[in-house]
Amino acid sequence: MSDAADAKRRNPVGRVLMGVLLFQLGLAVMLFWGDLSDGISMPGFGPKAPSLTEPIRPGDQTRRYRQDRAPAPGRPMPTTPLPDRLVLTVVEAGAAALLEGAITAGDAPRIAKQIDALEPAPARVILNSPGGSVRDALELGRHLRAAGLNTSLRDGDVCYSACPYLLAAGVNRAIPDGASVGVHQHYFGESTILPAFVAVEDIQRGQGEVMTYLDEMGIDPLVMRHALVTPPDEIYVLLPEELRAYNFVSPAE
Repeated sequence: MSDAADAKRRNPVGRVLMGVLLFQLGLAVMLFWGDLSDGISMPGFGPKAPSLTEPIRPGDQTRRYRQDRAPAPGRPMPTTPLPDRLVLTVVEAGAAALLEGAITAGDAPRIAKQIDALEPAPARVILNSPGGSVRDALELGRHLRAAGLNTSLRDGDVCYSACPYLLAAGVNRAIPDGASVGVHQHYFGESTILPAFVAVEDIQRGQGEVMTYLDEMGIDPLVMRHALVTPPDEIYVLLPEELRAYNFVSPAE
């Protein structure tokens, strides 16, 4: 037997490392293709779920979703694009504050400061948001709860992705049947190859933080079972009966 064959047989660690490397290279190619397909429309690829404008029915609640694209007109999406960051507007003669737009990094301290400065202090926060930064939603949500504020939606409003965590923060929560609330998997940061390898622990920690937060707010963490099986480019729209079952809607007194 040759020396090369003996060396190969005596070096199982090297073969294992080579296998791991090949696996990582294959995964990297898949991730790169996923990033590429996000920016390029390729025939035969992409989510198979219907458009968000299609009616929601029990058992048929998953819809295509892209927060960074202007929504097509039609329910349950608004007919005009929402702001690309949270915008606070005082409404109802100061009795409520309307928060509209995507939740971006840094919005939590900025909006919290604006709410604290309002005179008179509002009793309620109205939400209309496609979602965004989970961490900012949790931070701002805790601020809303500490301030004793209620949360609500209006007919035609949407609350997707990270927005339901703001909704959950209300001491009392009101959601009309004409509003739309949806959840999906969390999306942390930019989709690039290196973070995809190293972010698994952070994602798991983040999921734990979200479930702890929901429990603190009196929301049934089982709602996450829908989020965890719905990819970031889709949204699972909760039915009114599900919103009640998971305690998103405060019981009538």
